Amino acid sequence: MDMEWKGHRGEILNQVKGFDVIECESCGFKHIVPIPDTDELDKVYREEYYSQEKPFYLERYREDLEWWNLVYDERYDTFESLMHGKQRRILDIGSGPGFFLLRGKERGWDTLGIEPSVKAVEHSRGLGLNIVEDFLDAKTASALGKFDVVHMSEVLEHIPNPKGMLQLAYDLLNPEGLVCVVVPNDYNPIQKMLASSCGYNPWWVVPPHHINYFDFTSLSRLLREVGFKPVYQEATFPIDLFLLMGDNYVGNDELGRNCHAKRKQLELNIDRAESSDRKRDIYRQLADWGIGREVFIVGKSI
Repeated sequence: MDMEWKGHRGEILNQVKGFDVIECESCGFKHIVPIPDTDELDKVYREEYYSQEKPFYLERYREDLEWWNLVYDERYDTFESLMHGKQRRILDIGSGPGFFLLRGKERGWDTLGIEPSVKAVEHSRGLGLNIVEDFLDAKTASALGKFDVVHMSEVLEHIPNPKGMLQLAYDLLNPEGLVCVVVPNDYNPIQKMLASSCGYNPWWVVPPHHINYFDFTSLSRLLREVGFKPVYQEATFPIDLFLLMGDNYVGNDELGRNCHAKRKQLELNIDRAESSDRKRDIYRQLADWGIGREVFIVGKSI
């Protein structure tokens, strides 16, 4: 069944908590309708997100920091391999607790974050980082200067206008600058198997916090529409495989942490064996197949 809402039209894929997920023909990606307005989201992300929605986020981030630093080093390695010249200035949109920027600072990057959460900004500044406490919009962007890389991880799925956010990123970049986008890989082949054959409801649909639902194809298309050329893509570990193996972590926080711990141990052991390049080869192949829990794409401004 198709539906239309304020110029957004497409097939209804799921209905969750009073929202419809549609395959939007005008946007070129899946999203919920109605789309929450910015006033509704402002309070959530400034005041509530880290205290109510993710009360253990900082604690668990610290527990996982060795693994996160491995993830972040691989991202910076990717940026550095794609860049020309020695200038390295990066903006992290939605910089959260600041550990990604801290890793960049330790590698010699000039770092700046922008983050609306009061709690996250306080933590980041405690690490000695330069953080703007606000949402990114045309007004705040005008005061930030230019960058060689703009990074946004787990951001676009929360934004009412993701194309507008990517346009702001484009305008903030130096010539041939890079944008790095990481989003959940939703409606991926493993999720579809679990929903169609194993009795799972679409647990990945979580409105109103997740508004948009991307895959490798739709995110690459959106980047091209803004003026970026995708130059690198990689998947992250397909943790949904645990569900296919019978470990139903949906709604089970303890089991979910156990599955995540196995994923961490796998990747850390591969790194200790000096085989991370081989792992990344596999993750690039998974991206070509549309498999993996997250989409990781780097685009170059053209």
